[in-house]
Amino acid sequence: MRFYSNGKLLITGEYVILDGAVSLAVPSLLGQSLEIINNESKHIKWFSKNSDGRVWFHCTIRIESLKVDSTSSNEISNKLIEIIKVIREINPNFLNKSGSNITSQLTFNKDWGLGSSSTLISNLSQFAEIDPYELNNRIFNGSGYDIACAKSKSPLLYRLSKNERDIEKVSFRPIFHEKIYFVYLNTKQNSLTEIRKYKNLNPSNTLISEVSDITKKLLKSSDLKNFNDLIHSHEKVISKLISKQPIKQELFKDFRGEIKSLGAWGGDFIMASCDEDPSSYFKNKGFNTILKYSDLLI
Repeated sequence: MRFYSNGKLLITGEYVILDGAVSLAVPSLLGQSLEIINNESKHIKWFSKNSDGRVWFHCTIRIESLKVDSTSSNEISNKLIEIIKVIREINPNFLNKSGSNITSQLTFNKDWGLGSSSTLISNLSQFAEIDPYELNNRIFNGSGYDIACAKSKSPLLYRLSKNERDIEKVSFRPIFHEKIYFVYLNTKQNSLTEIRKYKNLNPSNTLISEVSDITKKLLKSSDLKNFNDLIHSHEKVISKLISKQPIKQELFKDFRGEIKSLGAWGGDFIMASCDEDPSSYFKNKGFNTILKYSDLLI
């Protein structure tokens, strides 16, 4: 058996997506597959491969007791066992009848923050025939936008309302999309840690409405200047809320264009929009992973 799920980027609404802001989420062309082959043992033999095909994690787990016989990382195997236990609470027959060789294969670098966890949750949920949102809530307690992206073939407007998900498929490929780039900041941000910090804040309804309004205007933006103005406004709103300097002021003051953080601030990808190819600018500053819109997003 083989399953596949898309990665994701959250273009607008970071942090305040948890409080009901209308947010723009876009599935990535890159993702993760999960392949399951039965074996004759009483073990789950797990292999996680990076985009270059190298195994970055492996473990062997007994199917009945879920005891670890061997592992390359206790932290990761413990999280995997936690996920399997939760799945078995929902579907008691999950991975408990025969041994399995299971291989997860990323098509993006595991450090990029494009959804290595959400794609795994989505794939395991397909395999176990359970609700991926329920599994995600019980393991990570995030907004779930990344789960929505995992099986979507189009960008989404995503909104949480009284624990319900309002998901609208939309078109988002601006006519100037060739002037939009995504740059990896050479560090992966811990989303769980950032969520815990954010939950101590109390964003006003006015702020949430402001972000929702920016999202809707960004979706309809027809020229780069307007797009950049909206990005700038979004950065100012979130900066004030979380008391952090926007990434452009912090690292890229001389950039001729606009820059927006994506997801938790301080790591993973930023979005840069400008008239000229900015590759040499970012490479001169030590950021060598620069992807075009059409190479990354659906």
